[in-house]
Order: sequence, then structure tokens, then C-alpha cells
Amino acid sequence: MSALLAPALAALAVLPPVAAVDVTTYGWVTALKVAIVLGVIPAGALILGYVFLLKMMSHMQSRLGPMEAGPHGVLQLVADGVKFLQKEDIFPSRADRRVFAAAPLVVLMSTFLLYVVIPAGPRAVVEDLDTGIFFALAVSSISVIGVLMAGWASANKYALIGALRAAGQLIAYELPMVLAVVGVVIQAGTMSLSGIVVAQANYEVSVFGLFEIPKVPYVFPQIVGFLLFMIAAQAELSQAPFDMPVAESELVAGYMTEYSGFRFLFFFMGEFGSAFALAAIAATLFLGGWYVPGMSMDAVASDIIGPLVLGGKIMLVAFFIFWVRFTYPRLREDQLQSMAWKVLIPISLVNIAVTGVAKVVF
Repeated sequence: MSALLAPALAALAVLPPVAAVDVTTYGWVTALKVAIVLGVIPAGALILGYVFLLKMMSHMQSRLGPMEAGPHGVLQLVADGVKFLQKEDIFPSRADRRVFAAAPLVVLMSTFLLYVVIPAGPRAVVEDLDTGIFFALAVSSISVIGVLMAGWASANKYALIGALRAAGQLIAYELPMVLAVVGVVIQAGTMSLSGIVVAQANYEVSVFGLFEIPKVPYVFPQIVGFLLFMIAAQAELSQAPFDMPVAESELVAGYMTEYSGFRFLFFFMGEFGSAFALAAIAATLFLGGWYVPGMSMDAVASDIIGPLVLGGKIMLVAFFIFWVRFTYPRLREDQLQSMAWKVLIPISLVNIAVTGVAKVVF
């Protein structure tokens, strides 16, 4: 037997050694970042859904909310997700099957791309683009295409009306959102989200020339821009009082009426994943992002502490988003459009002018 194995062993001996896998290469690092983002989207949707949609709303209304699935109902959304995965994947008989099936994926892809440029630390970012905020605002508009695809392909009047409402609303409120961001870009002198965090870390406010307050986040000089951004984000998410596209008293469920099972779950993940991402962008633009005074701008520890700091700020911003959702009644369609074109856009233009003059003078 040894005589038979000797030639094979000799051949193996002359083979070159297997090279070790270098996990620090660009491909491996990018793959790891993408995997983290793919995990953050459902995790963010679950956190916001449980903390705000189930529990905060329940306690605000003096009730308990779901309590059976896990301790204090913590597993309720997981149970709902499993339920959706078990449901039958139904296509309406007259639907355009390919477009109908692809629509939730387009919406979810838009949400995924938002996370690519959000920094959670000095190096904890998938891609630090010089035009990061421009990229984020651009890809957030892709969801409009998915919504229109869902409404048109469903062959349902309610779904089509909801999709058209959503398209008109998202286009109208994209403008004040973009204009609200312009004030921050003027103040920071960069469109990079990481650069905006650094600019806030080095920003100082002079009080009548007597003394200076260091490390001031932009929420103070850009309070108008912050409020504009939050209102526009509320409309982008189609949350009350801007939930006309999915008005259940009029349109059943709007463009999602014909969806069931995991495709409906994709829309849910897209909505709450986008809420998490927009809260992260608002925290980065106006609250200093992952930075708090005392942190190093380039230490390795900042890549560990930074995500925790950013997570806390995200929860703060999301609290206000959902607080408004649970408080105010739905607007009429004409009121919704008038608010965007006649109120928010003029105010945002004035804010840009004032910011530009202040940047030059002071």
C-alpha cells in the first residue's frame, strides 16, 4: 500500500504552498461592510418597530401593547416576520407579474444604498464619498420608482391612486429636503458626511465677540434647516400626517393593497429601514453624527464607540418622527402639496440666503 501511495505523496510534496487569505484587501473589507449593512437594515427596522410602533405608542395611549411573544413582547415583530414568510405569495390575475415581483426589491434597494455613505466612526463607513449627502438624497428617490411599479403592476385602482399620490408627495418634499441640506453644506464647506462630522467637531460659535463656545453641532445655527429636514423626512416616509398614499380609510393600503407574504414584509423593512437611515442622516448633519466632545477623530476606539453614539442620536431623532406620527391627523392632499410648495420651499430658500450671508460676513 505504501508503495502505491508514494508517487502521490511525492507529487503533493512538490506542490506550491497554499497562499493565506488576506482579509485586509479591498474586496474582503467591502464584502464585510456590505454584510454589516444587510444586517443593519432589518435590525434597524425591528428596533424602531418594537420601541416606537409597538411600545412607545402603547404607553402614550395608556395601554400595554403586545405582551405575549417574548419578555414584554420583545419578539412580536419577529413572530410577525415568520408569519409573513409562511404566507402564500399571491399575484393578482391581471397583474404584470415581473414588475409586481420586482417593485418591493427596488424599494428595498433604495434603502440599502442610503446606508453606504452613513459614517458610524472615522473608518466605519462603507464608502466615504466626497459627494456623500448628494448620493444619499439621490438614491432615496429610487423608492419612487418602486412605488409606481407596485401601483401600476397591481391592476388595482386603489393601488394605482396610492402610487400616484406617493409619487407626487415624494417629488414635492424632495425639494425642501435638498434645500434644507444646502444650508449645512454651505456651513461645513463639504458634501462628505464624514467631512460634515469633522466640521461640527471643529465648529465654534462666538457670543457677541466676548467668548466662544466650541464644538457646537449644526442643529443650533441651522435650527430652521433641521426642522425643514424633519418635516420633509416625515413626508418621504409617508408617515402621518403625510400618509395619504396609504390612507386606509380611503385606499385600503394604497400601493401595497395587493401584496402579501414576504413581499409585503419587504415594504415594511423598506419603510422602517429608511426611517432608521434618515434619522442617521439627520443626526449626522445636525447633531454631530458619531462624534461627541472628548472623542478622538482618528482613534480606533472611536470606531467602536462611534456606532453607539450615533445609535443614541438616531433613537432621539426617531422619537420625534414617531411622536409626530402618533399625534397629528392626516392632511388633505391639497393641504399636503400647499405646505411643500407655498411654505417649506420659500422658507428653505430664505434659510440658504441667510446662511450664505452669515458665512461670508462672520
